[in-house]
Amino acid sequence: MSAISAVHTTLTAQEQAAQRGSLLLDRSEWGRLRLQGSPGLDYLHSQSTQDLKALKPGQGADTVFVTPTAGILDLATVYVEEEACWIWTSPQRRSLLMQSLGRMLPFVRGAQLADVTGQTFAFGLIGPQSQALLEKGVAAEGIPTKLYEHRQVEIQGIPVHLACGSGLAQPGFTLWGASEHKAALVDYLIQAGAELASPELWEALRLEAGRPAADRELTPDYNPLEAGLWHAISLSKGCYIGQEVLAKQVTYRRIRQTLWGIRLQGEAQPGTEILRQGEKIGLLTSAGLTSQGYLGLGYVRTKFNPAEGLEVEVGSAPGVLTRMPFSSFPPIV
Repeated sequence: MSAISAVHTTLTAQEQAAQRGSLLLDRSEWGRLRLQGSPGLDYLHSQSTQDLKALKPGQGADTVFVTPTAGILDLATVYVEEEACWIWTSPQRRSLLMQSLGRMLPFVRGAQLADVTGQTFAFGLIGPQSQALLEKGVAAEGIPTKLYEHRQVEIQGIPVHLACGSGLAQPGFTLWGASEHKAALVDYLIQAGAELASPELWEALRLEAGRPAADRELTPDYNPLEAGLWHAISLSKGCYIGQEVLAKQVTYRRIRQTLWGIRLQGEAQPGTEILRQGEKIGLLTSAGLTSQGYLGLGYVRTKFNPAEGLEVEVGSAPGVLTRMPFSSFPPIV
């Protein structure tokens, strides 16, 4: 068996497990920032695209931090508590956001920001049996069931922060807590029936979901509308960084490019041009092998009328455009 075939077989087996059971993925490398103090939520509201002030304790939402010209810094998830917020960042963006948010924070009385990534662990529990597995160690009424809903629970006596949602387009949960409890939680979840996933699986799953990643689709070269992150944007809340640029793009329908999935018939490298009948129409930003074969993500210029099933070429690999489940596409034509 070739190396590629072996990888494909392993990914297929694990992704099938995610579809029928419960997979445990270590996400401890993702950034976890802790913003203490009730004024912190108002501050985050003004610094990112989501209507965070509408959230109540126990709720959460995705939001996008952007530059003044609406270029993407990061897609983050904010979980709101009574007097604090958790900010989940991409692994490559935690230092950047610490610096960016910390710049004006001294002027926000009563708010304190800390990077607690090194003192905590984090996991994704993905698959349709994840809730049933958790119910073996947590009372059913203690398990959050609405997307981004979260609460502090104990799993067989282990204190864990538990949130509904896998960060992908599959059912599941996100768990985090103090580092000293990591090993005990892993042992318990595996004994309860979870299958420990390989580190490479997240990349395959995020390609299949179409979730944009930092340094690939999430860069200042693109904005949240182009990335299809409509669910993380409020077009009606008050002023925030980058709002004017995004509002004009919606009002005047000037979204120049949109993120698409590409089903490829062979390997392709990020940075390769996407062609249609020999003409450049976009740029490949991610690509990899999944259980569905080779998949890519790329930005395609809207003036070329990208659509489901459009045939393209990426390097030497033929491909077709496909809509991806993670992204909501613009409600405009």
